[in-house]
Amino acid sequence: MKLFLDTAEIGEIRTIASWGVLDGVTTNPTLFAKTSGMTYDEVLKEICTITDGPVSAEVVADDVEGMLKEGRHFAKLADNIVVKVPMSETGLQAISRFAAEGIRTNCTLIFTANQGLLAAKAGASLLSPFVGRLDDINEEGMIVIRELSDIIRFHEIDSEVLSASIRHPRHVTESALAGAHIATIPFKVFQQMVHHPLTDKGIAQFRSDWDTARKALEARGKKKG
Repeated sequence: MKLFLDTAEIGEIRTIASWGVLDGVTTNPTLFAKTSGMTYDEVLKEICTITDGPVSAEVVADDVEGMLKEGRHFAKLADNIVVKVPMSETGLQAISRFAAEGIRTNCTLIFTANQGLLAAKAGASLLSPFVGRLDDINEEGMIVIRELSDIIRFHEIDSEVLSASIRHPRHVTESALAGAHIATIPFKVFQQMVHHPLTDKGIAQFRSDWDTARKALEARGKKKG
């Protein structure tokens, strides 16, 4: 399963890229609003210099022509830009138009397998069910990931299921087991995936034991001298 970082913070992207595990980046207007000092275009261009994986740039227009205008603009910024379009009637129209023009899309705000199927039929490259938001309203988000992944594989549809709205490391594990092709993960959750109390304790213990042994050897060497 590919791992994307869900952020518009350049520093976070550089950090995860340095780990050697970054396959792409997803952004949205909310994430961009948390950054400062750069335009959205500048942020996207900078991200595309850090990763050559897909970088999702979201349209904010709610009409087809507006979506097409914004999406075409984003697609010209870098070869690895994927235009992010919300699930809606106008969104499906825009996705199908983008597909005809050879522009890759990420259909976002999917909450049912049927929505994902429609987006795939329209030509979306990536399908983004929001598992965390479904869990928030007492529905099981992972069911959508599992159902949609099965549909895509069974019918050999040329789209990838991207598990979004990841809230904790368990969501990543469950997404992989449910057949998602991709999970897009917040920086904090990436950090949580690395750490475990027993791992941290073991590292500290190994270091302590090494220091003790080294000091004992040094003391023995001084006595012989």
